Amino acid sequence: MVFGRGRKAKQEQLTDTGDTREDAAVDAGAPAEGTAGALRSAGPHDVADIDNQDGYVDLGALLIAPREGLQLRLEVEEATQRVVAVTMDLEGSSLQLQAFAAPRSEGLWDEIREQIGQSVGSQGGQVEEIEGHFGIELVAKLPAGDGSEGYRVARFIGVDGPRWFLRGVLGGDAALDRDAAAGLEELFRQIVVVRGESPMPPRELLQLRLPRDSGVAAPQGAPEFEQPERGPETTQIG
Repeated sequence: MVFGRGRKAKQEQLTDTGDTREDAAVDAGAPAEGTAGALRSAGPHDVADIDNQDGYVDLGALLIAPREGLQLRLEVEEATQRVVAVTMDLEGSSLQLQAFAAPRSEGLWDEIREQIGQSVGSQGGQVEEIEGHFGIELVAKLPAGDGSEGYRVARFIGVDGPRWFLRGVLGGDAALDRDAAAGLEELFRQIVVVRGESPMPPRELLQLRLPRDSGVAAPQGAPEFEQPERGPETTQIG
C-alpha cells in the first residue's frame, strides 16, 4: 500500500458557534434522535455498532472498508500538517469525508445545510434540497470560476450519529448521476466513525491520520494512497 499526503483542500468548514459545551443546543429544527437513527440504521456506523475493526483501513476518526479500484487522498492543512479530510476516488468520481463532534441530543445537518446555502448564494451559485438515500441532501451549483459560463456541481450528504456528524461531498459524475454515485454511496454506508470519549465542543473536527505502520499486511483490496496535485473544491463557509 502506498501512503501519501496531499495539500489542503479548499473545503466547506463547519464554523465554531462560540459555544464550547459538549451538549450545547442547536437549531430546534434538527431531526429528532429517533429519525436520525432510522436514517443511519443501514450505515454509516458508529464504532459501537461493529464487533471489531479488522479488515478496515484505520484513519483514526474514520474506518474505511477496502474496495478494488478505490484510491484515497488525505488532505493536509499546510500550516499545521494536520489531516483535515479524506477523499475517496472511484470510477471517475470523488467523495470527500469529514467527521465532527456533535451535541449529545441534537443533530447538526439542518443548520449546516442552511449555512452551505448562504455561502453558495454569496458566490453567485444556487442550491437545491433533494431527498436521497441518506435523507435530505443538498446539490450546490457554483460558477466555474474560469471565465466560462459553465458551473461546477457538488452534492452534500450529512448524517447525524451519536455525538458525531459525518459530512460527505460528492464530485464528478456522482454529483448528478445516481447510477455513477452508487459505488461511493455504498462505501459511505460502510464507513465507521470513531468519536472517542473525550469531551469536545460541537463542530470540532475529529482527528484523522495516516494509517499506522503496524507491520501487518494491509487488508485484501485495500486502497492506494496517492498524493494529488490539488484537493477537491467545495464551498467555503465562514
